Amino acid sequence: MSFALGQRWISESESDLGLGTVVALDDRTVSILFPASGEQRCYARQQAPLSRIRFLAGDRVRSAEGFELTISQVEEVADTLVYHGIRNDNQQHTQLREILLDHFLSFSQPQDRMYAGQIDRLEAFSLRYQSQQQLHRLQQDPLRGLAGARISLIPHQLFIAEEVAKRHAPRVMLADEVGLGKTIEAGLILHQQLISGLAQRVLILVPESLQHQWLVEMLRRFNLTVAIFDQERCEQSALDQQNPFETAQIVLCSMEFLSNSPEWLAQAEAASWDLLVVDEAHHLSWDDVAPSLAYQCVAKLAAQIPGIILLTATPDQLGHRSHFARLQLLDADRFYDYQAFLEQETHFQQIATLAEQLLQQDPLSAATAAGLQQLLQDPSLTLPLQQLQLTGLESSTRSQLQQQILQPLLDRHGTGRILFRNSRRTITGFPKRTPCFIGLDMPAAYQDSAEQLRQTTVASKELEALLTPERLYSRQHPGSTWSELDPRIDALIQLLKQHKKDKFLLICAHAETAMELDKALMQREGIRAAVFHERMSILERDKAAAYFAQQDYSAQILLCSEIGSEGRNFQFAHHLVLFDLPLNPDLLEQRIGRLDRIGQQQDILLHILYFKQSAQDYQQQWYHQVLNAFAHTCQTGAAVFQQTADLFWSLLQTPGWQPEQLADWLRQSTALQQQLQQQLEQGRDQLLELNSSGGARAGLLSQQLAKQDNQPDLALFMCQSWDQLGVQQEERSDTCLILKPSEQLEDSYCPGLHEDGISITFDRATALAQEDIQFLSWDHPMVLSTLDYLTEQQRGNNSVALLHNPALPAGSWFLELIYLVEATAPAKLQLGRYLPVTPMRLLLDPQGRDLAKAVSFSQLEKQLAPLARQGAAKVVKALRKQLDNSLSQAEQIALQQLPAIQQQAQHCMQQALGAEVERLQQLRQVNPAVRLEEIAFLQQQQTDLCHYIAKARLKLDAIRLVIVSHDKP
Repeated sequence: MSFALGQRWISESESDLGLGTVVALDDRTVSILFPASGEQRCYARQQAPLSRIRFLAGDRVRSAEGFELTISQVEEVADTLVYHGIRNDNQQHTQLREILLDHFLSFSQPQDRMYAGQIDRLEAFSLRYQSQQQLHRLQQDPLRGLAGARISLIPHQLFIAEEVAKRHAPRVMLADEVGLGKTIEAGLILHQQLISGLAQRVLILVPESLQHQWLVEMLRRFNLTVAIFDQERCEQSALDQQNPFETAQIVLCSMEFLSNSPEWLAQAEAASWDLLVVDEAHHLSWDDVAPSLAYQCVAKLAAQIPGIILLTATPDQLGHRSHFARLQLLDADRFYDYQAFLEQETHFQQIATLAEQLLQQDPLSAATAAGLQQLLQDPSLTLPLQQLQLTGLESSTRSQLQQQILQPLLDRHGTGRILFRNSRRTITGFPKRTPCFIGLDMPAAYQDSAEQLRQTTVASKELEALLTPERLYSRQHPGSTWSELDPRIDALIQLLKQHKKDKFLLICAHAETAMELDKALMQREGIRAAVFHERMSILERDKAAAYFAQQDYSAQILLCSEIGSEGRNFQFAHHLVLFDLPLNPDLLEQRIGRLDRIGQQQDILLHILYFKQSAQDYQQQWYHQVLNAFAHTCQTGAAVFQQTADLFWSLLQTPGWQPEQLADWLRQSTALQQQLQQQLEQGRDQLLELNSSGGARAGLLSQQLAKQDNQPDLALFMCQSWDQLGVQQEERSDTCLILKPSEQLEDSYCPGLHEDGISITFDRATALAQEDIQFLSWDHPMVLSTLDYLTEQQRGNNSVALLHNPALPAGSWFLELIYLVEATAPAKLQLGRYLPVTPMRLLLDPQGRDLAKAVSFSQLEKQLAPLARQGAAKVVKALRKQLDNSLSQAEQIALQQLPAIQQQAQHCMQQALGAEVERLQQLRQVNPAVRLEEIAFLQQQQTDLCHYIAKARLKLDAIRLVIVSHDKP
């Protein structure tokens, strides 16, 4: 390299330093000052990673004074360059010495970087093009937002998420029974709405006890970071911004906090939100005189926020009138009058009966066919109805015809577009639950504590202590050790010894009980246990759960306080020990629900430990004999207990065993349970359940996602990316990798990496079994960040390669160009579904002919070899003029191809949105649950997308110069 004072050079390894100037020289070194960044570097003259900046006639350059010059001539004076040309601001002829060039000059365009000698490695160019192709595919992927969640592929959950998330400002109620995944459905909808751009800001309201569950579920399953807002957080955020609710994208609040804080509720109303999510919505009670504070709170927010998702397992729990009031929150125009709603429900029952007959009658009766024809008023369904009246139809044909008629029937159903409810009657895949009762004699010390409590109190809240006698004993005898006298511990140890190879989950009411059980198991038998309770940090809970989940050198039992019944999935175990029983039947179902979930592979064994002839005995008999709650879910349990609670507290207050009082309580509870269950059954809406389950469409979604899971594309792409970016990869298991930053890690790349490393997997089953491992999918933030990094940085936007092909003249060349067709539009329009950023590849020979269709990227890639940067720079310098000509020709060819891409995008958009608008317009004539706002949004979306697609433009993203060589690499 020939250096002289005042010459301008650029660093090949630190291009962000800007344009450098030679400020010092000796025989061995050269010093370069980079004024733009204030840095100075000293390099060995023979190995300096520098590129000389030489502009040519026709180039535009900027001076340090700020004016631009179009170069007409280049003169060399004393080894430095002087540029002659015309100033663009005043058209005067000017000389500009290279030392006076703008220090902030940078080279971002592919051709500029190539001409400046900033030539990237061959594999970087290839990876950049692959990244653009993947982004193009992802933007159009109909499964986007569904594939990335750490969930089992449950058809009805996927169907509901896909059906709701594609809507503009969805307003729906998710009312699946306990254990069917309402939180997962809501998370999937949030994830899809955020990824697609349909929503930007979300407010989540939940009971205070469920805040942690939502925080964990959103982060672990969907990689969504939520911010919990309470009094302290609001006060702190208000110091930085006038409205604290504007300081986070996804805000999580307890319903109690917002309902009881008028000043913060007013701030939440004033903030800008796209979506409101309300869990346990059945608590939003309403009556003519005094609606609950929670209902009033949500009503104010619902009037301001476009999209609403209500979650409840028991929509009618507080009465049918309150259920109607909650539907009014979703659509006040549609549900304007309660009596009119009741009248419409009668009509819905007729539809449900016809739907049931359609699915059950073989062949279909003439009367049912006539009723369906009259109801649907669709001539195109006449032939299918006639065919279904024939005998001997194949089952597949019959099923296809039934679905053809059922779908328009479901569309016309009253609340089917805004209310989704699945029950265990229609959803299969749940395990069997077998209760194992272990009755023990109560220690005398516990009996004394109970009698002492009865003598000093009559308050039901204090009598509740009888259900956890170990805590009552510890409170009355500070410093004593209850575990030495409690026979439940011996029974637990015996259970663990009988099933040494099985995992056990134990849930009890209090953290202190869990901690003391841990000590007792270790001291007595050396049994490995993990403890999980609310006094631990999230990180400590994670470690405990991971210790329990792993196979080797792990805990046999996880000892949880009540918090263990929330937010975690332990379905790899099938033994649940109930060390005590909760007062609330819904809480018992939540406990069992940690194991009793869709996807559980084994029957669940419930080990119920209780003291005979005690408060615990009363309780277990009520749960078992009245509700059958150990073997099956019970939706009416809370209502039964609420109405018979006085009898229970009377039992606890009366000393000794009271079999007659117990029998009376059980008898009254059973009668009430049967009455409520009958009302519930009569209120079942079978057509609604059919609509909510998704049928064949739901199954297809699950199959498509399973197929995508089994494709190796993502793993291959990410491993290739990590290799190039300097991420070290170690095998943790057959399906798991440990990622760590290496010494070669690129400075600006570190999405999600920690110095200690992270564990990742591409396998869904591994991710479900081990929650400490990151589940990578095309939707994962690490994958999306990597794609953005590889396409938005300059990295890989130019390259020079050798092509060994004796059939071509040595020294001949080809120019490969990657153009991007892109358009900018508001995210809510989802332009990428129809016109994603589209890579356009050209391959020009020196005559300007495009050979891209004849020679594919992969074909060419296999024949290429790298060329050292110095040699590549010399070749580029020699071909500079020819390359400029080819670039001009390429742009013209690309511009000729642009209209076809735009026309295809317009066609796809009009076909998809036009068909949906027409369907909703026709549907609204028979089903007012279709909102006019939804139709208007789609129509406006069509108009706006036409405009933005027409504004699509070309951008040169990357170029590669290919030189033919006869020498083998």
